Amino acid sequence: MSRLTSQPAWQRLSQLAATVRDTHMRDWFADDPSRASAMQTEACGLFLDYSKNRVTAEVMDALMTLAEAQGVDAQRKAMFDGKHINSTEDRAVLHTALRNFSGEPVYVDGEDVMPEVLATLDKIERFTDAVHSGNHKGYTGKAIKHIVAIGIGGSFLGPKIMTEALKPYTSDAVHVHFVANVDGCHIHDVLSSLDHEETLVVMSSKSFSTQETLQNTLSAKDWFLKAGGKQEDIAKHFVAVSSNVKAATEFGIAEENIFPMWDWVGGRYSLWSAIGLPISLALGFDNFKGLLEGAHEMDNHFKNAPFRSNMPMLLAMLGVWYRNFFEAQSHVMLPYYHYLRGLPAYVQQLDMESNGKQVTQAGTPVDYPTGPIIWGSEGTNGQHSFHQLIHQGSGIIPADFIMPLTVPNQDDTHHAMLASNCFGQTQALMQGKTFEECYADLDGKGLDDEERTRLAHHKTMPGNKPSNTILFEKLDPFTLGALVAMYEHKVFVQGVVWELNSFDQWGVELGKVLGNQVLAGIQGEKDSSEFDTSTQQLIDRFRHTNAPK
Repeated sequence: MSRLTSQPAWQRLSQLAATVRDTHMRDWFADDPSRASAMQTEACGLFLDYSKNRVTAEVMDALMTLAEAQGVDAQRKAMFDGKHINSTEDRAVLHTALRNFSGEPVYVDGEDVMPEVLATLDKIERFTDAVHSGNHKGYTGKAIKHIVAIGIGGSFLGPKIMTEALKPYTSDAVHVHFVANVDGCHIHDVLSSLDHEETLVVMSSKSFSTQETLQNTLSAKDWFLKAGGKQEDIAKHFVAVSSNVKAATEFGIAEENIFPMWDWVGGRYSLWSAIGLPISLALGFDNFKGLLEGAHEMDNHFKNAPFRSNMPMLLAMLGVWYRNFFEAQSHVMLPYYHYLRGLPAYVQQLDMESNGKQVTQAGTPVDYPTGPIIWGSEGTNGQHSFHQLIHQGSGIIPADFIMPLTVPNQDDTHHAMLASNCFGQTQALMQGKTFEECYADLDGKGLDDEERTRLAHHKTMPGNKPSNTILFEKLDPFTLGALVAMYEHKVFVQGVVWELNSFDQWGVELGKVLGNQVLAGIQGEKDSSEFDTSTQQLIDRFRHTNAPK
């Protein structure tokens, strides 16, 4: 038995789960008219209704006791204080410093990092203004009209999804195109429609050597040179977000157009840094800063709110409840807003890269489930496909329903229908439909009792399926910043409870290393016999098909 599973609060939760498992939420709502008002909280423009969860006040108390016992408070303070809580890489974890507008210093190894953070923000603002105003021109004197943002992982998902989500705030000055896929079709399709004289490439790679990002950037450079640009013109059309200044300048990028990255910012937490330059270029600096301000407000809420009204804490411990005591293998995210459709993919990386671990901070194997599978899509689309599994599948899949109360450029009927679908789904998941109700619905349909009974069984929905509903007045930059930071802190809390290092990603790193080795095999720089026989076979077949004819 591990330290976690031997905690008295864990043992208490096991007992409570056995009791709660046989109770239906429908009965709780019938017995307690105040349940909804008792199980909701608000912060940073977000409203959370968690009353449609299979929990009682006693369960919530036990969950918070477990969080306390596992040292969430101390680890939270250590993170904000710049301690090296990324133990395997001996690094601080300070994405919160990137949106720190308190005026207070933040120290890493005795050095205040805030002057450099604020200087980088000033640099982003100046560069954004120069591009939008037309002062930053291409080598032929034309203003920049198109931005090609090249990255991978957090360097791509964060900027792309935040920009999509805030489409109503997009600047008319430039159009931003995002490229991550090393499949050459993507970069080709983007570049083929652009004028190289009016195009700026933003390359985001801490090392300036990430395989996919570097290859796409080299392809963009080749396109630029073949279209008429010269090596000395690269400086006006390429900028980089990287810590490898030497490699970037050798590529041809002007040193003043290299934006810094820091070791204490992980890729999936990097949109708040200069990795967010494409966001600023797409939306304008003030809107990018609004995103940071919303996240900063959520940081303050997470630091200061009591556990029982702390939004990230509530969501985190509800997730622990279902993952560890109800065997829920996945968690679905359902945004009811078209522009927010990318959020599930963003949180998928954030959560699964952080807590997809099987050993504790001490290096010992866990004896309990850790990070769940995160998935989802636009809510209304899902209702006509995978919601079937959530309603009538044999397991439980906790769900987050996310929706703005108002949206731009939409008539009342559309949004009312959207809201009715969102709220109706949470109701249906909670209450379900009994066999008796389904049997009664089939009265007068001309069916004999045997067929009526058979069909009623197929139509029966057990209900008792848990969900959270997160509402906000509108999705502006501030609110989106708060929403994303809320999920960051939720993941952090779960990592602390499960005793994981949520800030390394050795599985991802192994994939990069092996990918480079296989590439060497494909290119004939490494003997394919050094690989396992399956990989040998795949390499040989690829090389044979692509050999000169």
